[in-house]
Amino acid sequence: MSIHLRRTQENRDEIATATAQLGRRTGLDGVLAHLDRQARHVRVPGSAVEWGFRWEDRDVTNRRWWPQGITTSADAGASDEGQRLVVVSWYAQKVGSSQHGSRITVVDLATLTYRHVLLVQPVVDAHGRARFRPVTVHAGGLVWWGPYLHVAGTRRGLVSCRLEDLVRVDDLTTSLGYRYVLPVRFAYRAGTDEGTEQMRYSFCSLDRASDPPELLAGEYATGTMTRRIAHFPLDPDTHLLSTDDAGTTSPLRVHDDGLGHMQGAALVGDTYYVTSSNGKWRRGTLHVGRPGEWRSLDGALPVGPEDISYWPELDLLWSVTEHPGRRFVFAVRRSSLDG
Repeated sequence: MSIHLRRTQENRDEIATATAQLGRRTGLDGVLAHLDRQARHVRVPGSAVEWGFRWEDRDVTNRRWWPQGITTSADAGASDEGQRLVVVSWYAQKVGSSQHGSRITVVDLATLTYRHVLLVQPVVDAHGRARFRPVTVHAGGLVWWGPYLHVAGTRRGLVSCRLEDLVRVDDLTTSLGYRYVLPVRFAYRAGTDEGTEQMRYSFCSLDRASDPPELLAGEYATGTMTRRIAHFPLDPDTHLLSTDDAGTTSPLRVHDDGLGHMQGAALVGDTYYVTSSNGKWRRGTLHVGRPGEWRSLDGALPVGPEDISYWPELDLLWSVTEHPGRRFVFAVRRSSLDG
């Protein structure tokens, strides 16, 4: 297969050194015990939207940070009787010389409380001194499977974090003001054979239609750009991408006939559900079907829809919007789209 991902070395030692010097490891439970912001349930525009919420005003209007990816505790394999969580990724637009990288937001659906967590790369210099460096990826998609969070990084491929590595930072000046940071364990670097255009990992989701599940990734495209949807194998024992001895993984299959302006895709059974955007002012479109055979529901979604994730037990498709002033997390009942 001409498209592939190659896993980097795991930076376990760097994470341990940075954690010991700059804070302490708390895992996800530490963050959940200190959710410090409050979202609120609101009516979300879009003919297919069933339920949604709005961030605090300071996050709705913020022009540095832009929401992109979404995943849920259902993807992680957690019992639906436990705590129901949504995780959203954001990327930071560069302001002057300041680059804040990417972050995730953990939301408790029962209380709609949430907290932002900065994604970081642990760096240790020749003298053994550690620091956290922001991770500068677009973070257009998320897959939370088992203990890992896999983050789409466009032309860079994917970066992967282990949620047990979440760190409570002692000195906020070491983490751009964030009390909690999530270090990256390793990356899956994008590669292609000669003559093939490099895959853009614009979004990703967990494909449960296969056993074991697969990681679905796709491309945002305009004009004549490629618009591929690729399925990569996942290892159910490690919860990582399945790789050969060289650390390389190739897609099991690739569809070349995706859609323009795709922002996210989820597969349920043999049916794909794809979000696409229509600029800053027009509502988004939800496409239902298979590559080359789409039924498009114009105006079904609010303005600026991004990634999409499916929650089987609730039969809900979850997505998030990006534009300042119109930022929502919302759910669509999948069964309402049949026919």
